[in-house]
Amino acid sequence: MFMNSSKLSKGFPESQKSINRFRWFMVLLLLFGAIINYFDRTNISIANIVIADEFGLGEAKMGVLLSAFAWPYAIVSLLSGWAVDKKGPKKILTWAIVFWSLVTVISGFANGFIFMLLARILLGASESPYFVAGVKVTNRWFPKEKRGFPTSVFNMGPTIAQAIAPPILTAVMLFAGWRIMFISIGALGFIFVILWIIFYKDPKPENDYEINAIEEESKDENSSNLTWSSLFKFRSTWGMIIGAFGTNFTLWVFLTWLPGYLSKGRGLDLMTTGWVSSIPFIAGIFGVPIGGLLADYLIKKGVAPIKARKFPIVGAAILSAISVIPVPYVSSTVLAIVFLSIGFFASSIPPSVMWTLSTDVAPKDKVGSLAGIQNFGGFLGGATAPMVTGVVVQTTSSFQMVFLIGAILLIISAFSYGYILKNPIRVQR
Repeated sequence: MFMNSSKLSKGFPESQKSINRFRWFMVLLLLFGAIINYFDRTNISIANIVIADEFGLGEAKMGVLLSAFAWPYAIVSLLSGWAVDKKGPKKILTWAIVFWSLVTVISGFANGFIFMLLARILLGASESPYFVAGVKVTNRWFPKEKRGFPTSVFNMGPTIAQAIAPPILTAVMLFAGWRIMFISIGALGFIFVILWIIFYKDPKPENDYEINAIEEESKDENSSNLTWSSLFKFRSTWGMIIGAFGTNFTLWVFLTWLPGYLSKGRGLDLMTTGWVSSIPFIAGIFGVPIGGLLADYLIKKGVAPIKARKFPIVGAAILSAISVIPVPYVSSTVLAIVFLSIGFFASSIPPSVMWTLSTDVAPKDKVGSLAGIQNFGGFLGGATAPMVTGVVVQTTSSFQMVFLIGAILLIISAFSYGYILKNPIRVQR
């Protein structure tokens, strides 16, 4: 389907047909990396109950452990966008992948709460550049009206990982133990970094008329007088931060507590939880590309890029809010899974569009920086979700309040993207 590996590794492709194939090879490479990236993140939620039993942890303490990844991820995201803008995606991701893979392997040797807590903190910090760098890659390789779909494709990685991780990783855990599960996932990361080093290339404008067009359309976007910190002065930046917080909160309730909810809240055994929890994530796979395809379609029809990106984000946030509210109130587990599947389908639509949105809002050389800032807001929500869930469940012995809080934050997210975010960030002349 693509050029053979010898052509890819020797240098940059010359013909337009080869360039088109090469850019999509880059997207699929990012997709593969995103799947591994999320295997590393979600392995602890798969082993949630087993680790809690082995280390003697209650729900509140387990909530802290589940959120330990997200806090450093959020904080380092602020700087990772700046680093990707300065050093480029290849160099930053190479070091990030090596580090997070090493941390995942080491996590398999954890002997208690503190060891695992420190490992999750380091994992969060090292994984933070990944999707920021991915946005930078699509921004370099694709023109504005074609950027949404490829961004959606590599953003399918999380939902694919979430769909296949529960049955696969649960089987590995039951067969070989949770420690071998962690070590195996870390080994996959080392395979990916070798592929990344060998194959990734930055585009050469002189070889591609579309890349030339991208360079031309951004010539007037000189942001030499716009610093990283000055991005916080713009209303649109805060609209993206607040909106991402609300969207990611509910998303991370799914990511970190869905197996725990099905086990504790619905009484399913460990093996049944493994395959049943994959159902909402499978629904999410279909949600991811919809946002990018819809936004690209609207742009081609003449809708302003920011408005075209906002439409699927706002609509999906509202649908997700409506879907998650009834989950804890229905007695049927089947019906609960239906609502959860609709909710996660809708929750999976915004992320890829949110990433692409930064390419429309920010000046060209601040795309990574704004993406990182938005990601910071998102992972504040992601970091808060597991802790709040753990405390609420331990206090009330119920998940009802968790789903209600998630729905409220989703509505706030829809308002933030729909109303607070309005205009692109303009350079002050």
